[in-house]
Amino acid sequence: MNKQKTNQSRRTGIIQSNQSSFSTMYRLVDLIAIAFLFFLILESKQEKFEADSWILLSLGLIVFNVTAEALDLYRSWRTQSTTILIKYTTIAWLVTSSVIVVFSYFFPELAKYDETIILIWIFSTFPALAAWRIVFREILFIQRKQGRNTRKAAIIGGTPAGYHLATQILENNHLGIKLDGIYDDRDMNRLPLEFHDQIVGNIEEAISKAKKGTIDFIYVAMPMSAEARIMEILNRCSDTTCSVYIIPNFFIYNLLHARWQTVGSVQTLSVFDTPFQGANNVLKRIEDLIFSCIILSIVAIPMLFIAIGIKLSSKGPVIFKQNRYGLDGKQIKVYKFRTMRTADNGDVIQQATKGDSRVTPFGAFLRRRSLDELPQFFNVLQGRMSIVGPRPHAIAHNEQYRELIEGYMLRHKVKPGITGWAQINGFRGETETVNKMVKRVEYDLDYIHRWSVWLDVKIILKSIIKGFSDKNAY
Repeated sequence: MNKQKTNQSRRTGIIQSNQSSFSTMYRLVDLIAIAFLFFLILESKQEKFEADSWILLSLGLIVFNVTAEALDLYRSWRTQSTTILIKYTTIAWLVTSSVIVVFSYFFPELAKYDETIILIWIFSTFPALAAWRIVFREILFIQRKQGRNTRKAAIIGGTPAGYHLATQILENNHLGIKLDGIYDDRDMNRLPLEFHDQIVGNIEEAISKAKKGTIDFIYVAMPMSAEARIMEILNRCSDTTCSVYIIPNFFIYNLLHARWQTVGSVQTLSVFDTPFQGANNVLKRIEDLIFSCIILSIVAIPMLFIAIGIKLSSKGPVIFKQNRYGLDGKQIKVYKFRTMRTADNGDVIQQATKGDSRVTPFGAFLRRRSLDELPQFFNVLQGRMSIVGPRPHAIAHNEQYRELIEGYMLRHKVKPGITGWAQINGFRGETETVNKMVKRVEYDLDYIHRWSVWLDVKIILKSIIKGFSDKNAY
């Protein structure tokens, strides 16, 4: 029984256990801070806490916790900057504050308190959530830099992955990991010259140190082709008390939001995946609904005048519907204000070019200012599109480029967007060369890889600024 527990502890690893305990503490402190400030403000305003007021407090606690989980706020932040941590905390509390304000507006009888108390609670809670994180991180960093709570690590494998890990350990002394060195069995003349200073011995020496208890962590950074050798090393390490980690050589693939998944008792790593699963999917949908409703309420009257202008300036329908690929490559109908005299929707579609004779004068005005895209906010409300995502291309263009560009169809791991990362970086409008489409796809995949609510907000704001003055739109 004891041996089974020991083996299980070894498989779990020290880092994972520490992360679990710290994340639990983070959650608890957040909930206490939010609730404490709520009660403190009521006390300072001499307001009684009524039974129905639990609804408002509980709403704030639940929404913040769900949003924080969706943003992965309680993961280990050892290797991330404090700025990024505070940014994610800000997003989580902004979403929570928005829900609280909307709830208080539509259900004032349940909110109980006037807007002054609610606003004070909202504006005082964020500094508290940010401040305790900053202080706590600084305390941890100081302790680790002073040599407290440190672990000694050895890297097995003089490979690029091993060398990169060694560099990261040395450059981030606040992690509390002390590098013992890189161990490799090969002769020095078979190793890259830049690794020579880091090699301190062979693999047998590393395992010997682990058995003596002078090494806490062993990182195995060997290529996937050396599976038999890796298994041998792991078996040898099972006779030590070290925490052993494998650095998978997955950088040979163009990973797209990779994550570990469990199928029964089998661990699998997704190579191509979507960031919008579980809570992230819900968060993305809420974001789309909120922004779509806000924007449509602002542009409703301008859209009416645009429709009248289209009807008066040329013959044909106001709205142009075109078949395009949506999420997972399924066909959807995308709405646009009609800007051309023709409605191409077949197997061969010519992209709009500068001075295109098919574009009406009024249509050219709409295209230059991206006003022809406004009906797509109804696509967003329908759930077919998102405000931010890879721009959907005509099916004919999709079939053309999927044959020419590697990874092109991975764009469809997420919903297509009205605007996107590629568009605000200058790849909007006509793609007269394959190289331009390659760059657009690179930005689209980078967006999927980096997605966050903050990135979406940044893209939306930049799209509003650039949308009215983009020289590539015609």
